[in-house]
Amino acid sequence: MIKEFYNKERILDEVTNTNRHWGGYFVAVENDEVIGAGGGGMIGETEGEIFVLYLNPQRRNEGIGTLLLNAITKQQKQEFNATMQWVSVQKGNLKGIPFYEAKGFVYEHEQKTYGNENEDYISLRYSRQI
Repeated sequence: MIKEFYNKERILDEVTNTNRHWGGYFVAVENDEVIGAGGGGMIGETEGEIFVLYLNPQRRNEGIGTLLLNAITKQQKQEFNATMQWVSVQKGNLKGIPFYEAKGFVYEHEQKTYGNENEDYISLRYSRQI
């Protein structure tokens, strides 16, 4: 999965190109150090998705994740007219699940994690109105 999603060519393309299906990265930088990054896109006519939201673990509980989520949400609403937003969270992720639930996401169902159909990784699907 790492080779598929985090290779140099894919990341370069994601950083330099945006479209309706991929809105690009929002990056939190402090003193020339990346402390967080996130991005999303549209998965339907009015449905957005948070595809990635990463944070330096040592910088948790400072509001950085919230700022990144808010930036992605604003983009999806203003540029793509999203009214609903989705996110997948790894089952058992005791940091991600409370974060998204605190932001108004509601559990919908579980499914095998994208890209891992032959593995036993389960994602929890959450949604919220935006």
